[in-house]
Amino acid sequence: MLADFALDKSKPLPLYHQLKEVIQSRIDSGKWQPGMQLPSERELCDQFGISRITVRQALTELESEGRLARDQGRGTFVAHPRIEQHLTRLTGFTQDMKVRGQRPGSVVMEMDVVRATASVAHRLQLDAANRQVVLLKRLRTANREPVAVETAYLNERLCRGLAQEDLGERSLYALLTERYGIVPTRAEQQLEAVACPLSEAKLLSVRKGSPVLHLHRTTFSQHNQPFETVESFYRGDKYVFYAELWVDASAESRKSRLALKSG
Repeated sequence: MLADFALDKSKPLPLYHQLKEVIQSRIDSGKWQPGMQLPSERELCDQFGISRITVRQALTELESEGRLARDQGRGTFVAHPRIEQHLTRLTGFTQDMKVRGQRPGSVVMEMDVVRATASVAHRLQLDAANRQVVLLKRLRTANREPVAVETAYLNERLCRGLAQEDLGERSLYALLTERYGIVPTRAEQQLEAVACPLSEAKLLSVRKGSPVLHLHRTTFSQHNQPFETVESFYRGDKYVFYAELWVDASAESRKSRLALKSG
């Protein structure tokens, strides 16, 4: 499949990097589609006359960049494009997937009314007399593939009866808006890269310790009232978080004025 490409051993560019570029060009051109299996490591070694260490280095880098996916015992495949999540736009998972042409899905792992922990109560601004929350833990899927584990806590006083709803295929935010008059308006969130815990790794079909994106978010309604706080684990090979950054114009203006005064 790669017979029309050759590596140039006289070039200063490392051989693994040349092989990486060959594979990337095939993916970018569309000749290799998502889900397509690559030749085996031995086949790549034979085709290019390079060592297995060189082949593995190229494949490992492409896997870490989300271009390839390895399935132990089956081989290496062209990865499906990562899901781009905007950090500056508040949308629900269902809406995100539909916009990207993917089929959203959910498996409800746990749903109950529980007493909030001190941390959850603080985030939802609950007092001692009102500590009941709806616990909703879901495995989120895109085209039937696991991509995230979300554990949400919602102020039960604002959405009584929610624990009896079927949220397997329905958007939580759409339900909150239509039935409870809660319109998600803004959110505060933190994001960090962590090693995947064992329980989440099993649900996401990744190895324990694999890189995942760990997110905490508290969402506010149109009345500026926190109604939901969520802890999520997103597969690092499936998601890219995107933000558009701007220079603080007011700060730059102050610097300019100070410079003029000092001059």
